[in-house]
Order: sequence, then C-alpha cells, then structure tokens
Amino acid sequence: MNRHDIIIIGGGPAGLAAAAAAREAGVEDVLILERDVRLGGILNQCIHNGFGLHTFGQELTGPEYAERYADKVEELRIPYKLKTIVADVSAERVVTYVNADEGVQTVQAGAIVLAMGCRERPRGALGLSGYRPAGIYTAGTAQRLMNVEGFSVGKKVFILGSGDIGLIMARRLTLEGAQVCCVAELMPYSGGLNRNIVQCLNDFNIPLRLSHTVTRIHGKRRVEGVTVSEVDGNRRPIPGTEEFYECDTLLLSCGLLPENELSRAAGVKLDRVTGGPVVDDKLMSSVPGVFACGNVLHVHDLVDYVSEEAERAGRQAAAYVKGGGDDAGTVVTLEAADGVRYTVPQFIRPDSMADSVTVRFRVSDVFRDRSVAVYYDGVRVSKRKKRIMAPGEMEQITIRKDGFAAGVPGKITVCVED
Repeated sequence: MNRHDIIIIGGGPAGLAAAAAAREAGVEDVLILERDVRLGGILNQCIHNGFGLHTFGQELTGPEYAERYADKVEELRIPYKLKTIVADVSAERVVTYVNADEGVQTVQAGAIVLAMGCRERPRGALGLSGYRPAGIYTAGTAQRLMNVEGFSVGKKVFILGSGDIGLIMARRLTLEGAQVCCVAELMPYSGGLNRNIVQCLNDFNIPLRLSHTVTRIHGKRRVEGVTVSEVDGNRRPIPGTEEFYECDTLLLSCGLLPENELSRAAGVKLDRVTGGPVVDDKLMSSVPGVFACGNVLHVHDLVDYVSEEAERAGRQAAAYVKGGGDDAGTVVTLEAADGVRYTVPQFIRPDSMADSVTVRFRVSDVFRDRSVAVYYDGVRVSKRKKRIMAPGEMEQITIRKDGFAAGVPGKITVCVED
C-alpha cells in the first residue's frame, strides 16, 4: 500500500490553504484529492467580489481568491489529483479513492485533513407540496449554470430562503435581466450577511418577507407560480395568509449541510448542531490524526475565515505527523448556552494548546445591545458588549493560555447576556 504523510480531501479554499500550510510547516509528502476538474472548489462559480479583505487586504472575486491559493500550491509543488472521488476513509487513516486513470486505489495516510465543504439542502428535505416541474433549482446550482455554464435559468424568479447564495443570486439574476419577485424567509431574521441584504436586495428594490414560506408550487411541466404563507412562532403556516406569486422559476436557498459521509465512515464523532466533526483546539477530530476545517467543520460566513482555520489545521496535521503521537492530558469542554448555538472547537487541551485559541460560534437569534460572556466553571471571566449579533454572522472570542494561571477549569461556557 502506498503511503503519504498528509492527505487533504478536497481542493477548495480550505483544502488548498491546509495543504500550503502543511508544506510550509516542513512536511514534504502532501497530496490533495479533488473531485472536480480544477482546483478552487465553489469559489470558481462565485464571480462576485467581496472576498479577500481579511486575508489579502483587497477585494477579490471568488475565482481570483481561489487562484491565489492554487498558485501557491503550484509554487510549492504540492501534488494533486483532479476528477478523483474519495470513496472511503477508515479510522486507521486508510483512504480509498477512484479516478479514470488509476482505477480504485488504497493509500495509507500519516494524517488526514477533511476539507470536503458543504452542500445545499434540496427540495426533498423541505416538504414542499406540488408536482415536480422544471424551473426549481437550489441557488448554488443556478449560480453554476449561469456563471460557469452560461445558461439562463428563468425570467421571473421567486427565491425561498435568505442564505447568502440566494441573496447574491437575487442580484445576479436582476443584472441579467430577470425579474426577482420576492425573497421569502421562514425565520424572523435573514440567514445571510447584512451587507448582502443591503447590496443584493435593498439596492435593487427586491422585497424580503420574513416569517414567510412557500406552501405550494404550481405547474406540472414548468413552474407557473408559488403560494406563499406567513408562519407563526412554531414555523407553521397561518391559514388565511396565502398569497400567490406568478413566476417561472423557484430558487431554494434554505441552508447548507457539511458534507460528512466520509467522516462518518471513519468513525468521526459529529456535532448535532453544526453537522461537522467535534474537534479540539488543534482542529483534530475524535479519530487521532484526522483533522477538519472549513465548511465541512461548520458553515462559515467568510472564506477568509475558512482559509485561516484551514491553515491552522494544516500546521497541526504537520505537527502530528512529525510528532508521531496523540495528545493526552487535561481536557476542557466548551459549552454553548443562553443564545449561543455552538462553539468550534468543542474542547481544548490546555497542556498542549497555543498561547491563544480562537473560538468561533453563532447565536440563535438577533440580539441588540447584548454581551458575550465567558465563564470558567461558573465564574465569569469576561464580558464584551455587542451592538448587534445575528445568526447569519459568525462571532468569535479568544481563549488565552495565561488565563489559566489560577487553575485550569473543567468547563468553559460561552453565552449571551444583558
């Protein structure tokens, strides 16, 4: 069986950043496995700008941002395999992949970095009633058809869900001459960044209807319209609030799901909230030597944070390979409570942690003029006022090693309070 020190599964922004960081950390034998025909992942179809402000200090399009990291991989001469499907990953870090040139191959890895990204929630998971007419797309599929394949998806479009891809596609469709009737959102708040609401909806006078959902799709051969209803506090349609919108296309932007089938196959423990692996401060999963980063770990709002996180995963995978052992010692659990949905990482190891660890999280509702508080074993150690926090935008705190001078806590709690 062939062996590689580090195998990166996924050649998108997370995989490329992790591979480059691992090579720069001194590991020569790094291999990237990517299922698409080119490196760059989802960024290749994101032709809008807004990427790279944190990482490069300038505004780039998605393909430009991806090209920066793809060029770096080329400069570092990191090998990669395109059009390669990873079929299985075992707990012993054995990777099985298949492609047209080599057939089925099995390789042993010293460490694995999971960077498979995420996928969209399809119509079948939403319980929408009606036939199966043409004209129903996930927002990402429509984005690829328009930006990569050069096809128009419709002339009169209704968008369900206010995730960032849906908001961006509302603007894209308008610029291409389509009419976007409305964007409906099941929740009482948007799932996207505020800047995208302003730039993609408000600037083009596209209405956003919160606490509304599609309750019926009309049309047999092609979408002819949708019925939209207001929902109550339990997200159930309210009788008598139905409205009909004529349209020929329905775009679904109803959430992203980390793509963790391979993680499950390897026995990796998954977080029930994020849908991604449970990791420590080194981004190592419950399976020793298997690390995770990017949208396969938890869905990010900015690709700059994906790259930052992936670089950490790459460096830690390199340290694992060179150190040749598993972490031991004290484990401190991070708990999300009172308005905080989850934290990543979910626990830290104080004996081997860096001087500081960035903990990212999302809140469960829109909070105005509230504070993020951190408790060590029930004792508050910090409190920071925030003007506004929303589920669509990721928040973060920093845990410092010197903060344990008075003793290592058994549990760290992150919460929202007055």
